[in-house]
Amino acid sequence: MIHVIAIITAKPGLRAQVLEAFQANREAVLAEKGCIEYGAAVDAAGMPTSKGSFGPDTFVVVERWASVADLQAHAVAPHMVAYGAKTKEWTASRMIHVLDPV
Repeated sequence: MIHVIAIITAKPGLRAQVLEAFQANREAVLAEKGCIEYGAAVDAAGMPTSKGSFGPDTFVVVERWASVADLQAHAVAPHMVAYGAKTKEWTASRMIHVLDPV
């Protein structure tokens, strides 16, 4: 199994727009071979901000895949290519961490 943590930062004020596109694409990703988990999260409401807070323009995608091959196929799936093209101008940065469980 492979774990993925993707930190997506939208351009100022555009996080909701990027998250809407993410949610619209989520069902297609969950239907992919090997997708175990795929969801977005934001800083918890009511918690004080800290050095570890992501802020109002960032969300984190938590993913689990059955194999590296499944993750690689996900990256080039037509719906992911379309999602990337749609959100490219709304996104300031993406940082993707691919991790092995221990």
